[in-house]
Amino acid sequence: MSALKQFVPLFDRILVSRVAAATTTKGGIMLPESSQKKINEAVVVACGPGATDSDGDIIPVSVSVGDSVLLAEYGGTKLTFEDDEYLLIRDSEILGKFIKATSDS
Repeated sequence: MSALKQFVPLFDRILVSRVAAATTTKGGIMLPESSQKKINEAVVVACGPGATDSDGDIIPVSVSVGDSVLLAEYGGTKLTFEDDEYLLIRDSEILGKFIKATSDS
């Protein structure tokens, strides 16, 4: 069983995988690593149950597995599972969530 499937974040922690940076331009020119921008978009891989308030009630996290989120430039804890890099962050560190556009609007 893979290590990622065995990992469960606790409390209000969320495990995300950053979206890969573009390696080519729209015209097809290959970009060197030094000129690639750090991408602040990530996909939620796993979520904890949520934080607890002063009464002991659980406050659920605001995202779910598979959501695309916007992260702060710095923060979180880097983790590596089977040569893949992930970031463990708190729910409060997420700046926003991307909503998929529907064909109705």
